[in-house]
Amino acid sequence: MIPAVLYAVPAFLLLIVMEFLSFRFLPDDEERGYEARDTATSLSMGLGSQIIGVPWKLVTAVVFAGLYVISPFKLDPHDWWVWVLLFFADDLAYYWFHRLHHEVRVLWASHVVHHSSRFFNLSTALRQTWTPMTSLPFWLGLAALGFPPWMIFLQQSISLGYQFFLHTERVDRMWRPIEWFFNTPSHHRVHHGSNDPYLDRNYGGILIVWDRLFGSFEPEGEKVAYGLTSNIQTYNPLRVATHEYAAIWRDLRGATTWRDRAGYLFGPPGWQPAP
Repeated sequence: MIPAVLYAVPAFLLLIVMEFLSFRFLPDDEERGYEARDTATSLSMGLGSQIIGVPWKLVTAVVFAGLYVISPFKLDPHDWWVWVLLFFADDLAYYWFHRLHHEVRVLWASHVVHHSSRFFNLSTALRQTWTPMTSLPFWLGLAALGFPPWMIFLQQSISLGYQFFLHTERVDRMWRPIEWFFNTPSHHRVHHGSNDPYLDRNYGGILIVWDRLFGSFEPEGEKVAYGLTSNIQTYNPLRVATHEYAAIWRDLRGATTWRDRAGYLFGPPGWQPAP
């Protein structure tokens, strides 16, 4: 099984080139644009994620198919309302997947890769994890509800394709109703910010209404400082992919109680034992 998003990669690369040229010929002092080493790292992370992701999709397909077979529900893809339901169910699943990958450190170790760039451009969208296994539990409910696995994979690809276009500084705010209902480049710039007001905000995939509903929305205000609160000083893809796992291992080795070990694994990023 080849993920549908893989077919869009040539278009993604072309759009990255076009955005780079737009910075080259229409520079903006307020926007960071591109940096060669950073972009190379993002593209390398994207390549690695696809190499690992394709066989992992086969494992995911088997799990989804097993749940679908034993489920007492079977939703018919010929019914239009099933697609509408899937759109909202997938987007809600993505919201909680994304939020918990910020709030639980062992999950953050996988997702931190995507936030490790201090630049924000279309190549940043391709800076993806090499450990996609942590995402599986968040979509199991859709298969159990009777959505055919191929529909789930297709909707996931649509969501990822949409989110690619969010990673740009070249688009300012959009028409207010769009900004209210949908995730936009402005909302996603906030999500990639390391400024205090922007930390752990705007988790939505296609829709931003989940953030408004669950209290995690923050509009774009002050200039966004992209990256991590403690940025990693490396362009090595292997270190980018594993640095937080290595940090967790160091903390676990230094912990003296099982309570502290559990905190380092399942507490929020930056968790420390009480004095």
